[in-house]
Amino acid sequence: MNTAVVTGGSRGVGEAVARLLAAEGVHVVLCARDGDAVESVVEAIEADGGAATGVRADVRDEFDVERLMETASRAGERSGIDFVVANAGVYHGAPGETPLSEASYSSFDDTLRSNGRGVFATIREAVPHLTDDARVVVPSGAVAREAKPGFGAYAVSKATAEAVARQFAAELEQAVGVLDLGPVQTELTNRMQGRDPADVAPMFLWSATEADAEAIDGEVVGLREWKAAMR
Repeated sequence: MNTAVVTGGSRGVGEAVARLLAAEGVHVVLCARDGDAVESVVEAIEADGGAATGVRADVRDEFDVERLMETASRAGERSGIDFVVANAGVYHGAPGETPLSEASYSSFDDTLRSNGRGVFATIREAVPHLTDDARVVVPSGAVAREAKPGFGAYAVSKATAEAVARQFAAELEQAVGVLDLGPVQTELTNRMQGRDPADVAPMFLWSATEADAEAIDGEVVGLREWKAAMR
């Protein structure tokens, strides 16, 4: 693997994945809305001997994403993109305390634009640059498939993201899958009880390198399947 793109790479799961991939010798191109935070992660990766390129980009803006992918395609030793992590996302409010019936139209629209349309834009703009054996993964969770009270627009947006991934999987030669990470402690989830981002980052490396492409293409791969495959 030569080049990987990680959206939402300035913190949480995205940062953990970017750091791990870079430690494995991959040139990581990461983006987030906060350019200073992106550069901070890039500097940390480079200080550890890795290679990284930071781009301030908002996945709600397809022109930002187009520029991100064009930059990534030229960043590594070889042209093209080998791995895409469509990780950027938002949650308006406190997790578990945002019933759909109380969601404002503006927060609903922004959640869908970031977490659903943002995944669409990320994969769509990556397509012209994907190598033949490239892989794309979309982080998600059970709330996308098993409705729980209080997760409102976020749950709807993750279901949308998974549907986008399935459709691309049906249409692209490259593998596109969903990784169900289970609960993870991040700022996005207000540090809810769960795993540390560094503990789930190896799941992404596995999906990019060791996993059978057919096993992830169009599928939802959870922690149980990952651990079973690693035995």
